[in-house]
Amino acid sequence: MSDHDTTGTVFRRTDPQLGEFALRPADPAADGELLHAWVTHPKAAFWLMQGMTRVEVEREYAAIAAHPHHDAFIGLHDGRPAFLVERYDPAHVELKGLYEALPGDIGMHFLCAPTDTPLHGFTRAVITTVMAALFDDPEVRRVVVEPDVRNSAVHALNEAVGFEIVEKIAKPEKNAYLSICTRDQFLAAQGATR
Repeated sequence: MSDHDTTGTVFRRTDPQLGEFALRPADPAADGELLHAWVTHPKAAFWLMQGMTRVEVEREYAAIAAHPHHDAFIGLHDGRPAFLVERYDPAHVELKGLYEALPGDIGMHFLCAPTDTPLHGFTRAVITTVMAALFDDPEVRRVVVEPDVRNSAVHALNEAVGFEIVEKIAKPEKNAYLSICTRDQFLAAQGATR
């Protein structure tokens, strides 16, 4: 992702329908209340943090912030916190030993904040922003994800931005579909929606 600007933003994208999306590094302490509300919400069941206290969530994100191969970002929509992104090196985190990592692979998770006023197309705009941010790094050649096999909504979103399921894998906490999207697949998917 691009270098920080004066607001701490590391990436910015304008969606033609929904406006400005941006990413800034998550601050485990300052964002603790927000992160806790998001990751423990019933709609975040696949995030596997249900029942955690705010202190436990802050501790988890402090560990991510300190990790050399894992980081987290708060996603902004028109300047307001609206989603969470984690980026990781799958050769070292999450998928270590579960698939053959290649140079240029990057892993990610994303979570949209719970809302009572959903915007049509919002989640698609979020995953598009996340993918654009990851591919903004010229070193990134493929994005690798491992969503729970039961998470059909995410499988459809992943397919819409260019992911292909490679195989079903067993992780300690879930059965997942290892899915990969190359830069070309992402660009082709973007072209298909314009």
